[in-house]
Amino acid sequence: MHSVRKPLPVPRASGGRAAGAVRGDRHRRAARLRAAATAVVLALGAAACSSPGGARSAGPGGRGVEDAPQVPPVLRLIGDGSTADTGDQPRQPAARRLHPGERPPQFVVFSWDGAVQDDRRLLSYVREFGERDGAAMTYFVSGVSLLPAAHADRYAPPRHPRGTSDTGLPADPATVAGTVAQMRLAWADGSEIGTYFNGHFCGQDAGAPVDGAAADDADGPDSASGGWTSAEWAAEIRQAADLTRQWKTGTGLSAADPLPFDYAKAVVGGRPPCLTDPAGLPAAAVAAGFRYLADPTPQPQVWPTRSGGLWRFPLQEVPVPGRDTETPASDQGFLSVQSGTPVAGAQDPQQNAVWQEQMHDGLMAGFERAYRGNRAPLVVASHLESWNGGAYLKAVEDTVRDVCGRPDVRCVSFKQLADWLDAQDPEVLDRLRGLDVGQAPRGGWAALMRPSPSPTAAGEGAAGTPGGSASAATPAGAVRPDGR
Repeated sequence: MHSVRKPLPVPRASGGRAAGAVRGDRHRRAARLRAAATAVVLALGAAACSSPGGARSAGPGGRGVEDAPQVPPVLRLIGDGSTADTGDQPRQPAARRLHPGERPPQFVVFSWDGAVQDDRRLLSYVREFGERDGAAMTYFVSGVSLLPAAHADRYAPPRHPRGTSDTGLPADPATVAGTVAQMRLAWADGSEIGTYFNGHFCGQDAGAPVDGAAADDADGPDSASGGWTSAEWAAEIRQAADLTRQWKTGTGLSAADPLPFDYAKAVVGGRPPCLTDPAGLPAAAVAAGFRYLADPTPQPQVWPTRSGGLWRFPLQEVPVPGRDTETPASDQGFLSVQSGTPVAGAQDPQQNAVWQEQMHDGLMAGFERAYRGNRAPLVVASHLESWNGGAYLKAVEDTVRDVCGRPDVRCVSFKQLADWLDAQDPEVLDRLRGLDVGQAPRGGWAALMRPSPSPTAAGEGAAGTPGGSASAATPAGAVRPDGR
């Protein structure tokens, strides 16, 4: 059974209503019907995916547990004690190669940009519903989110004045302490901490030289494009690591518990800002030991690729119910087609419940299209913001609840998805990439995933002749989300 859901925290300065107060009767009825229809499946999923004693099993995607995650004891403090070695991360699935003919799981990744625990308490809200419904998530944390404003000059952004950031800096050490406390619990529950880098500078502003000085772009794109060079991205990555490793410095929180991981080992990817794919970033990411980049540029819902030593996990386009269009599977994507921008958009509180349901149903349509079709991982990106009365946070919460206990579904972090992909036969991954959006394999999964014939066996017969077979890698026609 699900625990009683808490109302969405309301930002002190927003004046908006909690999202729980704006849920329409139609959405509540739909939620009850979905819960009733899946109750047996969820119960079986809980039994299959839970370990004795109530702890979640090694495979994510099981139902949540009542006990709070337990942070392992410190084995070794690192640096000024801001981080620590506590051994292997708890609740990590064992990645294994698919058996011949086996259908791949349906992966779903829920990620959060700019994760911070301020007075709105949205990070704890999201972490708790992820824990409750068995979803390992990825939290992208900016280095400057752990830097009090009084010590802003410790950050030196490329091509910008020292101590500046487009997202601002925490006003006091209490925000840093709250963020660290939630990061500890998220990591202990099996979720991933990734990087959101630091300054979040966008467009031309990202490439504007300080005081009009010319920048040396010999190793990267021209500065007029707003793109940083590889060396500048390396500096940004290094500073994000340093600020996280030294969050106790300047906060006066020397007695606080450390982050329970070695940053150099735990942080293996990040999401660049501003819906861009910076040309100078990949080389710097590889040099820093990253394994993936979560590209913020939207792409069709197909299996991911690996290039230049990095897995690329882009935003994905999903249907917008009631409209003949698709939008990125993100709060910003649905915000853009519903009301514009958080600042200049059309704010209509009466629409919040409708917009919440539309995003939820759009995410579910994208999920069903993949689940019944090509099984491409569904990537959902969100911000810790109460835009439109919290409609988008609640839509993601409902989606987490509705998908993470279903058969063959694994709600994982980007790191866990990369682990699984690394364990697979490259030829099998190539076959999966041959499936288009919503496309199921011709002849079923057993046909697509059967082992390739040996060269000798392949020469004994041609396709369509005795002893021959059709190509196992040939996909079939599209499968609609409604199953037709």
